[in-house]
Amino acid sequence: MNKPEETNFKAPFRGFGGFLLGYDLGSSSVKASLVNAATGECVSSAFFPKKEMEIISVKAGWAEQNPEIWWENLKLSTKTVLEESGVNATNIKAIGISYQMHGLVLVDENQQAIRNSIIWCDSRAVPYGEKAMKEIGSEICLSHLLNSPGNFTLSKMAWVKENEPENFAKAKYYMLPGDYLAMRMTGKAATTASGLSEGIAWDFEAEAPAQFLFDYFGFDTALVPKIVPTFGQQGNLKADIAAELGLAARTPVTYRAGDQPNNALSLNVLNPGEIAATGGTSGVVYGVNSDSKYDTQSRVNSFAHVNHTAAATRVGVLLCINGTAILNTWIKNNVAPEGINYAEMNELAGGIPVGSEGVSIIPFGNGAERVLGNQEPNCSIHGVNFNRITKAHLIRAAHEGIAFSFKYGIDIMNEMGIETKTIRAGHANLFLSPITPPQFKITNASYPLGTYKN
Repeated sequence: MNKPEETNFKAPFRGFGGFLLGYDLGSSSVKASLVNAATGECVSSAFFPKKEMEIISVKAGWAEQNPEIWWENLKLSTKTVLEESGVNATNIKAIGISYQMHGLVLVDENQQAIRNSIIWCDSRAVPYGEKAMKEIGSEICLSHLLNSPGNFTLSKMAWVKENEPENFAKAKYYMLPGDYLAMRMTGKAATTASGLSEGIAWDFEAEAPAQFLFDYFGFDTALVPKIVPTFGQQGNLKADIAAELGLAARTPVTYRAGDQPNNALSLNVLNPGEIAATGGTSGVVYGVNSDSKYDTQSRVNSFAHVNHTAAATRVGVLLCINGTAILNTWIKNNVAPEGINYAEMNELAGGIPVGSEGVSIIPFGNGAERVLGNQEPNCSIHGVNFNRITKAHLIRAAHEGIAFSFKYGIDIMNEMGIETKTIRAGHANLFLSPITPPQFKITNASYPLGTYKN
């Protein structure tokens, strides 16, 4: 059985000379950022493509991307930050990778991708995960995996095994998108315990790949590449790859994590009771627990956090709410006065009292919500009186609905034993609004980002 290498977690420290190069592989673009390690200042950042990367959807519910496109956009982003910053490549001391979670990349013995990556939002594997949960038993799955096998990476690989046996037979390793990029850079196939848990392939009781789930699907655990620490020496840039990227040969790759655990790290959310909140098209609440507890209703997903070890349990509990910023955008496009921007929307809403004079908007209007047991109730608007309710009321009610959907997620985490102490949020419009409900009010602590506290 492939066991993880032991490491003592140490948080990143400022004061280190030189520059750090970070990559973020999303489903819409690949971003590169160059950071001054001594000051924490981002000296240059770029993303490609300028239009969203293609998501290949041959059938309804399918979503694939060609890993080669990731690589081409990574090269373009790297070239831009080097040119804009003027930093000498020899002064770049380490590389880190953040990536879209749950995707499946299969590579052959020559480290070539066998097929397109089946990415996180592809839903074809749902029946495979549901069947596994039923036949293995929910008690075993939840106590060992902290999740249902669901629509995650191993279930995606089960679909390939059944429907594309010729591709499955060629597979030397399976990996996540970030693992693939690291392999292209270093020539070494590797993954992390945190990454395996993202794909629901990590047994928290055994602190090893979930042998019982591999056995159920008929997978050999030899498909799991070497397990390396989330932080630490993971490999060095090959000379030919360094030349291709314009970087220095043997630059070390020292970090990789999925986008949500990485976001929590960036907000210094590492300890039990701390929560990170992000608000993009969807919204995510990500809390840290010190116990391997799980939600019996599977409304949230639990992963090994970036600082999880066998000696010190750190489980990241993730809840995704589909209808957050997309509701704000819908209000802007369909309700707010034409031509208004988000800051002006905030000003309008600021003139309405807390509670929006009885108007409430429930923000579940962007597909099935896992927090609601995968129901799809759609958005609903309540309490409108035609004689006194204005556009400003609807704007404020939308913001309050978003805030309280986050609160609903936090309540679930509290049920799991996470005693909320601090909530930290990304520097985004959703969290900069001056009309945030009082219990979610920003206080500017020692972090450049907003910090919410109970």
